[in-house]
Amino acid sequence: MEQAIASPRNLRQQALADARREHILSAARAVFIELGLEAVSMREIAKRAGYTAGAIYSYFASKEEIYGALLAESLERLNSFVNLAAEDKSIDQKDQPAFRELRKSALAFYEFYRDNPRDLDLGFYLFQGLKPRGLTNEWDSELNARLRDAMQHQELALIKLGCSKKDLDTELTAIFAHIVGVLLLNHTGRIRMFGKGADELIMHYLDNLELRLPKKNNH
Repeated sequence: MEQAIASPRNLRQQALADARREHILSAARAVFIELGLEAVSMREIAKRAGYTAGAIYSYFASKEEIYGALLAESLERLNSFVNLAAEDKSIDQKDQPAFRELRKSALAFYEFYRDNPRDLDLGFYLFQGLKPRGLTNEWDSELNARLRDAMQHQELALIKLGCSKKDLDTELTAIFAHIVGVLLLNHTGRIRMFGKGADELIMHYLDNLELRLPKKNNH
């Protein structure tokens, strides 16, 4: 059975619905960052978007669903950014190939959040501590999986470097923790008390990681 071709009218209606949905998400993003998930109501989101509260329920069932959609969208952009960096062949060729892949993917992960602080706020729940408040277990699992996808290039590179399963999980967690820690220090301004720059700290960590991994895994 052939698929029905959408009429111009239906296409216009879908385009309008998509535009309204994006407008709601844009308004919600600003409100969540300003007030936090728990303090925000659907009525407040609707007010910021210029709609009635009833109007946005036709697009989203709850504020948690809006929040989850924003996080999912952010993580998709993170994945695209990391994948694009992984395809770049212009990085210094003095590194061994596997570590070159690790460095590129780790830096891309860091640079995305460094240059997009609003995504950092959403992605790491900075405005209400670091807990995914209000999200269902299903949403939290899905979003964690997307975040893990953004680290797959790092994971593959560590495998190429000879990491065992035990070492792989440890190293991947350590890289993630270091990046997040530096991002938090930089984002909150606390990094100034140490007299160091965020980029400097990330490069220092990766340089030392490069020296350590071959010795650890190629004995």
